[in-house]
Amino acid sequence: MPLAGRSALITGASRGIGAAVARQLAGAGARLALVARGADALHALAQELGAGHLAVAADCTRAADVARVAEAVTTWAGGAPDILVNNAGVYPRAKLHEQDPEEFAATLELNLAAPFRVLRAFLSAMRERGSGHIVTIGTVADRNIWPMNGAYSASKYGLRALHEVLYAEARGSGVQATLIAPGAVDTDIWQSHEAELGKTLSPRHRMLRPDDVARAVLYAVTQPPHMTVHELRLSPA
Repeated sequence: MPLAGRSALITGASRGIGAAVARQLAGAGARLALVARGADALHALAQELGAGHLAVAADCTRAADVARVAEAVTTWAGGAPDILVNNAGVYPRAKLHEQDPEEFAATLELNLAAPFRVLRAFLSAMRERGSGHIVTIGTVADRNIWPMNGAYSASKYGLRALHEVLYAEARGSGVQATLIAPGAVDTDIWQSHEAELGKTLSPRHRMLRPDDVARAVLYAVTQPPHMTVHELRLSPA
């Protein structure tokens, strides 16, 4: 139980990668604060994991919701969580000349601004305490460009930059920062793109699994304090 006695906050925790990370960390002994917009799925997962976990239904694109999450988690954990996993995200696809401006802005809000709001809510307390681990779930699309990824790549390139700045600023503070950047992962994020799977997009059987990403997160947060896992990039075999 390498995470016994430690607390972890996971966003986008109700399904997919977030739920897989929750199961891995809970299995390693962590107490979890689960955050997502879908209240029913979130509470079902908390019940599955057992007593002692916290479920907070919230939309992290809203400042008031992030403030409510921060208050609830701080009270529950007795301070900032030991681990923060910023996972929530969305994957729209459109050519730039057809991209809806509101969808573009919403993608930046959820994939980039929301993770910033969440980490900012706890970063000062982590620095004052001299410990904490912030894990950002990115993507290989933060270094590679594919057509129809204008909104997604813009948000994820920005998210990688946010991680790099955090990593540079946190050095020597006791706060660690890790970026987990997987290739395509078989989750329901692909449901709206089913027609392109196996054509312009990888078929699901060739994708990574949520548990692959979850094991990478567990590896990163269970290393000794003298070792920092700066970045892990995951690809299908």
